Amino acid sequence: MPADLIITNAVVYTMNPAQPTATAFAIRDGKFLAVGDNATIAALCGPETQTLDLGGASVLPGLCDAHIHFTHYALGLQRIDIFEVPSLSEMQQRLAAKVQATPLGTWLTGWGWNQTLWPDKRFPTRQDLDAVAPDHPVLLHEKSGHSAIANTLALRLAGLDAKTANPAGGEIVHDAAGEPTGLLLESPAIDLVGRHMPEPSADEVDAAVLAAQHNAHRFGLVSVHDLDGKRGFECFQRLRLRGALRLRTVTHVAMDQFEAAVGVGLHAGLGDEWLRVGGLKLFADGALGPRTAAMIEPYEGEPDNYGITIVDKEDMTDMARRASVAGLQMIVHAIGDRANHDVLDVLEIVRQQEAEQGIPRDQRRHRIEHVQILHPNDVNRLAALDVIASVQPIHATQDMFNVDAYWGKRGELAYAFRTLLNTGARLAFGSDAPVETPNPFVGIHAAVTRQRADGAPAVEGWHPEEKLTVAEAVAAYTTGAAYAESWEKQMGSITPGNYADFIVPDRDIFTCEPMAIKDTIVRLTVIGGETVYRA
Repeated sequence: MPADLIITNAVVYTMNPAQPTATAFAIRDGKFLAVGDNATIAALCGPETQTLDLGGASVLPGLCDAHIHFTHYALGLQRIDIFEVPSLSEMQQRLAAKVQATPLGTWLTGWGWNQTLWPDKRFPTRQDLDAVAPDHPVLLHEKSGHSAIANTLALRLAGLDAKTANPAGGEIVHDAAGEPTGLLLESPAIDLVGRHMPEPSADEVDAAVLAAQHNAHRFGLVSVHDLDGKRGFECFQRLRLRGALRLRTVTHVAMDQFEAAVGVGLHAGLGDEWLRVGGLKLFADGALGPRTAAMIEPYEGEPDNYGITIVDKEDMTDMARRASVAGLQMIVHAIGDRANHDVLDVLEIVRQQEAEQGIPRDQRRHRIEHVQILHPNDVNRLAALDVIASVQPIHATQDMFNVDAYWGKRGELAYAFRTLLNTGARLAFGSDAPVETPNPFVGIHAAVTRQRADGAPAVEGWHPEEKLTVAEAVAAYTTGAAYAESWEKQMGSITPGNYADFIVPDRDIFTCEPMAIKDTIVRLTVIGGETVYRA
């Protein structure tokens, strides 16, 4: 049977353990037909076959971002750019520039400030925003998404004052006089203001996502696991019906849609090669940046701060048990060691229930998202319970100084990728965009070097004992991510019968200097045998 397309003279890293490397492969009907050497694959050339000689360039399977907030990332590209601004004054300047170009009374929003990068490291206040934007309601999200700052007008429009009680799972921060500072911790508090902002129209969301999809292809991404709930699911369905969705997408059910999902019998795996249902997404705790991640012992220098629990253990157990019966795996955000411990306790109960019901473990591929710090007693439990560690290596290098400051010696088990892999746990890598860039080569660099782009903290890296090899990091973006959503027999490796998804980077990341991996540029991205991006 002749091929539609033949790729020759390449260094192919297949990520297939049975055939780790090759020099050529053939594609037919959107799938890999054969993988081997140039001479063997040449025999599949027919009169209509197209051929591409790569001249010794390397080839990787298409990469997957296993944790991304895609519509948030897409819409964020259109907001005020305050991502990791170096100072509060710089954030004020960018806000002031937007004010000058925006009609009075129009909401202004942005994403990405991080007070730990600022000289005085203090949280901003509503007065800081009022100084440059008194007549526009403003809500600016901190880069983790677990805190935000609102100005006085935004608070007033939302009806928040000194008498407003904290919502369950969130906090409205007050000053010494009892007045709101404008700082809102965790989604339940942020949403008190956010729900008053006008929602973008469906057309606006779709246009933003299509632009972001091009970015994804430019980075070598062929697949994403989306965590944006209803809005993301609706958008991806619209694009799928139009034939415009060109990312293999898994979308997870948010907690507030759980009852509806169970009510209509929605189960994991429903869908097609472009859009599938994943599992139930819950939040166990907050984040490291605003110091709301739930901890067993208090934060360094804050004897009364143990973080915030979003969903308590009893409620989580109830939802997890019901989700498993309904055919949904658990996708649980857990950052602090207390949160991870509690989630593992919940999943241990669920695994026992599944065993009693005769449900094989690989039919419920439960995941913990982030797994940023573990108690020593919990290190082996992910492997023992067959729980996937869905982690974001770029967080390790971006958060390392916060870990040292807020968690101290406990940080030895923070972002412990090597430790987890050695226990037998499965890794799936993502970016958590818009919290960080969705460029997977930046993530691979972080996992392999444990260094920032500028080389910090030192040439050996931060906790170098937790470094991964390039092959292990690439596997987490390919076969590991595919396994997490039961797609390992269709994608994740260059294997006959799999979807013909592959990329051609501008360098061989297996042999180049590790610090150069972050600078990789993708020259070609192919999905299902179709070129979706060419540099």
